[in-house]
Amino acid sequence: MKKVWIAFSSVVILSFIALIWVGTEVYQTQPPIPETVTIKETGKTVFTKADIQIGQNVWESIGGMEVGSIWGHGSYVAPDWSADWIHKEAVFMLAAWAKKDFNSTYENLDVENKAALKARLIKDIKTNSYNPETGAITISAARYAAIRSNTAHYTRIFSEGYEQYAIPEGALTDQVKLAQLNAFLFWTSWAASTNRPNENYTYTSNWPHEPLIGNTITPESQIWSGFSIVLLLLFIGALSYYYIRNHEKGDAVIHPKQDPLDTLVLTRSQKAVLKYFIVISLLIALQVVLGALTVHYTVEGQAFFGFDLSSFLPYSITRTWHTQLAVFWIAATWLATGLFLAPMISGKEMKLQVFGINFLFIALIIIVLGSMLGEWLGVHQFLDLTTNFFFGHQGYEYMDLGRFWQIFLGIGLVLWVLMVGRHVVFAIKKNDDSKHLLIILLISVIAIGMFFFSGLMYGENSSLPVINYWRWWLVHLWVEGFFEVFATVIIAFIFLRMKILSAKTAGKASIASATIFLAGGIIGTLHHLYYSGTPVQAIALGATFSALEVVPLTLMGFEIRENWNLLKSNEWMQKYKWPVFFFIAVAFWNMVGAGVFGFLINPPIALYYIQGLNTTAVHAHTALFGVYGLLGMGFIIICLRFYSDRVWNSVKLKRAFWFLNIGLVAMVVLSLLPIGIIQAYTSITKGYSFARDAELLYSPTVQTLKWMRMIGDIIFSVGIFYFCWFTIQESVYCIKKKN
Repeated sequence: MKKVWIAFSSVVILSFIALIWVGTEVYQTQPPIPETVTIKETGKTVFTKADIQIGQNVWESIGGMEVGSIWGHGSYVAPDWSADWIHKEAVFMLAAWAKKDFNSTYENLDVENKAALKARLIKDIKTNSYNPETGAITISAARYAAIRSNTAHYTRIFSEGYEQYAIPEGALTDQVKLAQLNAFLFWTSWAASTNRPNENYTYTSNWPHEPLIGNTITPESQIWSGFSIVLLLLFIGALSYYYIRNHEKGDAVIHPKQDPLDTLVLTRSQKAVLKYFIVISLLIALQVVLGALTVHYTVEGQAFFGFDLSSFLPYSITRTWHTQLAVFWIAATWLATGLFLAPMISGKEMKLQVFGINFLFIALIIIVLGSMLGEWLGVHQFLDLTTNFFFGHQGYEYMDLGRFWQIFLGIGLVLWVLMVGRHVVFAIKKNDDSKHLLIILLISVIAIGMFFFSGLMYGENSSLPVINYWRWWLVHLWVEGFFEVFATVIIAFIFLRMKILSAKTAGKASIASATIFLAGGIIGTLHHLYYSGTPVQAIALGATFSALEVVPLTLMGFEIRENWNLLKSNEWMQKYKWPVFFFIAVAFWNMVGAGVFGFLINPPIALYYIQGLNTTAVHAHTALFGVYGLLGMGFIIICLRFYSDRVWNSVKLKRAFWFLNIGLVAMVVLSLLPIGIIQAYTSITKGYSFARDAELLYSPTVQTLKWMRMIGDIIFSVGIFYFCWFTIQESVYCIKKKN
């Protein structure tokens, strides 16, 4: 075990050294926010630093990443504002020069004249005019004219509304705020179209793909993409060889003839956890309803079958709540599972455990409802910008809730760590064979509490590259990293208590799995940051190590087989059939959703063209729900199975399981993936802005594919209905029954 622990410690320490080093480079080489933007010919000031920074706060207050995207991060209905700005700016300048120099349109010019104007455009746009001594950016008069045109266009969109972008009328009416919002949009496009000092690529490594200004994929992105694929194949082979050679060398376990948990002594604190499952079921149902509304906005813009829903619940709110509730209910499920299993881990009921569980339950409800109300108030502009930052809408996908609610949630997580951690520490002190498994469990519990606070590492006026860096620490490391380790160890512990695994094998396997996953997962965080104003090191390290994330997922077929064999090993295991089935589904979607569809967008050469398209939505749905959602559901079912003393009628669970999985497949195959492929082809052949343009997204073919999603959504919703029905019914029964 010593070697295994050395490997684990080395991976974690070295990985964080690399991740933090890139973070320091992000701070030092990020696109500068200028003190002023002035016109070269006249010296007139167009924008100031305050305009840009306040404009970012305005963008956050209207929903930020839930209203289109910036640098590819955000929602899919409205355009990517930075890509759209660049394209419109380029088209305006080329048209103006063609009219002035040739009295013609740009499209009607011959090849030589087109090339001459395009070369002039590239020189004007890509030359870095930032002066570090004065902090000023200078622009040409021609570019200023394009900026004025863009400003008028976006002012109309946000003040008068734009149905195809699902932006309601009056989303933003304050003329000062509109001007500041445009200043921020200009800055994001400037960083994406201006070369870094002494380099031939932009601050965003030439993202987005825009042929008019010569934004094409860099050699570095191509080289590291190829290297990541080679590395992926190499390590898949190595891990497969290791797995096959060592898999059967664990301690033999004599499978018991009857359920070892039949004599399980239940506690008051476990009963207190059951109410979480009722509330979680209601959150799941609400999330699905909001998802249906959000998807419908993509086909009808601002209405729901003719009803003007956007006046009350605009797209930015329904999508905010849909994504945020997913994180809330999944995280709450895993945390509740930890609280439920804590007495089983320690073998005793700790003091004040019930009080702590009830306190966290009330806090959860307050945070969920309070943050949702704050976001609604913020988007409807009832809060000033600073109040919005703390209580309203922060504007960043998956962490939209205001800073106050973040802090409140963080305090709750610290309490959770103490409540679960003390049980684990008590069990570790017994110094039995399960010691190593419990130590890795304790590490994951502490990490879950600690890494949530990475979301507090930026401030109200931090720059976009810095915010994105810390945002992905939270979204990737917290959710996809240490929660995954926690889940792996929890499943191993459950199987240990069932005497399906030996303590030694469970401990060694869990530490090894955590090591393999974190070897790619920690530094792999950077694959979200290739084109977010980060240095080229993010591409090199992100591409290399995100490929390693996929490696363990390729072996999920073995896990599926083993879980299936468990059900056939002993008759009493049929009691746990449906939890095991959900774990089998998790393994499948880990392989397909996280593995296949994850790697589809992981290499820089892929992400360059398809970031923020429906291919991203494919990965998001199949990984977030297919893996983490189904795993959370499996945890709920197995906790209820431990507590319930009656034989289950499995009809509801059977229907829930199959409708959920078939619905998810249909959703992807019939709609999301085909739309993503159409967008990807358009992005590669014409440019990224065309792939996000309303002309494509509201074309007859794409509209038909959007409506086709209803088939998968309806099937999926039926599965949600049966799961929630079963969970609420069984939880109520368990709460009512006498211990």
